[in-house]
Amino acid sequence: MSRILPLAGGRVLSTDLPAFVMGILNITGDSFWEGSRVPSAGEAVERALRMADAGADIIDIGGESTRPGAQYVSPEEELDRIIPVITRLRKESSIPVSVDTRKEAVLRAALDAGADILNDISALEDDPAMAGTAAAADIPVILMHKQGTPGTMQVMPQYRDVLSEVKEYLFSRARFAENAGIARDKIILDPGIGFGKDRRHNLALITGLAEIASGGYPVLMALSRKRVIGEITGKDTADRLAGTLAANLVSVRNGASLLRVHDVAETCDMLKVLRETENKWNS
Repeated sequence: MSRILPLAGGRVLSTDLPAFVMGILNITGDSFWEGSRVPSAGEAVERALRMADAGADIIDIGGESTRPGAQYVSPEEELDRIIPVITRLRKESSIPVSVDTRKEAVLRAALDAGADILNDISALEDDPAMAGTAAAADIPVILMHKQGTPGTMQVMPQYRDVLSEVKEYLFSRARFAENAGIARDKIILDPGIGFGKDRRHNLALITGLAEIASGGYPVLMALSRKRVIGEITGKDTADRLAGTLAANLVSVRNGASLLRVHDVAETCDMLKVLRETENKWNS
């Protein structure tokens, strides 16, 4: 059994693992884990190539930190950070590139530089022009749920029923994307672990992920080394690999088909073991 993700121009990304692996490349100085930051375009490209060699299917490049408490970055600064990296990476590799942005001007420039996928934490809400540009480019789009803004989202988040509310929000944004001309099979949903959620909310989304996957859209989980892993294990960010692998394994078994991670090789090893021990991946 293999997973398939259609890209623009009739290209298809496929994997024989239970989930696609998206490697995180933060071109920022303030991302929540110091070990994920890269200070220069050259070092960023080298890290991206190492992740590709380790088994990454996609490289997710972001120039604006969206960690709790993060401040807004101008389009100009975001472009200065990511465009040289995308341009240089595209000369070295054909690996699909996802651009992590909520600004249409950044998406447009990234597409011109060779990006293949949009990862929008605002689910096409922050910039009214975003949906049209993504639809015209015929690219996959990742729609994420968040409550509030990165600057304020962890200030006492509240839900009546977090799983139901996140599910309904994501399904509504998927319908919006389809109405804007984005193909259904190119819409990916992300429940937004840690984006306006406390430990109870995050655990409810991990354990109840099948409810979100029931909509038929691919689901991405971005759990890598996040606070909820530290709250469960009592470990600092640098020591959360084992907890991350466990949470990602549970997520894939509950319906996730993409994993956004810092630790590509270890994630691929986990997925290989899952593939060989789960009958549904041996059929």
